[in-house]
Amino acid sequence: MSYLINILHLYPDILNLYGDKGNIECLKRRLLWRDIEVNVMTATEKESDFDLTDIDIVFLGGGNDRDMLKVSELMFGKKDEIKEYVNNGGVMLACCGGFQLLGKSYKTPEFEIEGLGILDITSEFKENEKRLIGDIILENDEVGKIVGFENHGARTNIGEYQPLGKVLSGYGNDGKSGFEGVVCKNLTGTNLHGPLLPKNPMLCDKILKSALINKYSDFGELASLDDFLENSANQYIIQNMMKSDTK
Repeated sequence: MSYLINILHLYPDILNLYGDKGNIECLKRRLLWRDIEVNVMTATEKESDFDLTDIDIVFLGGGNDRDMLKVSELMFGKKDEIKEYVNNGGVMLACCGGFQLLGKSYKTPEFEIEGLGILDITSEFKENEKRLIGDIILENDEVGKIVGFENHGARTNIGEYQPLGKVLSGYGNDGKSGFEGVVCKNLTGTNLHGPLLPKNPMLCDKILKSALINKYSDFGELASLDDFLENSANQYIIQNMMKSDTK
């Protein structure tokens, strides 16, 4: 049986901080390498309308505060549709600013952004606190160690939600709790970008498998790939950060 995955990339013309659109390329390539068809659609500032009816994966990237404000206004009329998609088990990945937009609000030093309210979380930027910048390592019980880059002034309170992982090195959601990101059903939100997925093939495959299982009742397991280069990049970051932490 042939399989097809439809991916929706939300506002790549506005939210593409640190090349976050590389996550789309990673999702796409790891499907094509397995002979699984993929169709990537976009919603842009000029063509902002979208329909989630046949969408299997939604990706929302990061941007600066004013970019986030613009996107929140563009997406506001779709927030109920997105919330229903997530509550019904739809697969979504939101990085950096996109992660913060999923919550109820994001307070910046200049203004407050009303979030989409998909999750009951809040983010706040405090001028007297330093930005949380640098490489980061997480431990995720299902996929192992996740590496990435974080650069955010906001502190995000995820409440009782499950975090994406425990911080082994770096800052995470608020620099204090010891946790990074959030997982709710098949939604993953994280401060990690740069992009995230090419350095973490197991996390990418988890997202792909969830989408395929959602759509096809007969789907079993993803075919294995030669991830030597991807795993080498992952391990290189881990080893170098661990060395730095022990100095």
